[in-house]
This record gives sequence, C-alpha cells and structure tokens, in this order.
Amino acid sequence: MAKGTVKWFNSVKGYGFIAPADGGKDVFVHATAVERSTLGSLNEGQTINYEIERDARSGKESAVSLTAAD
Repeated sequence: MAKGTVKWFNSVKGYGFIAPADGGKDVFVHATAVERSTLGSLNEGQTINYEIERDARSGKESAVSLTAAD
C-alpha cells in the first residue's frame, strides 16, 4: 500500500490529487474512492494510504482503497 499527502481535493468537482510520499507523479483520486472509504472526505495536507488501480478501458491510474495513515 502506498502512502501520500492530499495535494488538493474538490468535492464539488468530484476529484483531486495525491502527492506520493516516495516522489513521482501525482495520483488522481475520484470522489467515488472517497465515498467507498471510511474517511468521509479528503483535506489538503492529509496523509493517507492508498492503492493504485488501472482502469481497464482507459488505462488511466487512480487511487483506491483509501485509509488514514498512521
């Protein structure tokens, strides 16, 4: 499971980005991933754990299985 910091998340637009703790490109996160988690919402600067999933149709990656980081 990867760890990162919420760069920004806009609940009105329904998406945002996570900056991975190990560097690299930002990871897209969709509102549906937040809804499926126990987090309720994402706040800028919040540290979270996540997994990366690749969409079979589009090939794009996004964060899923969001949990609060220790």
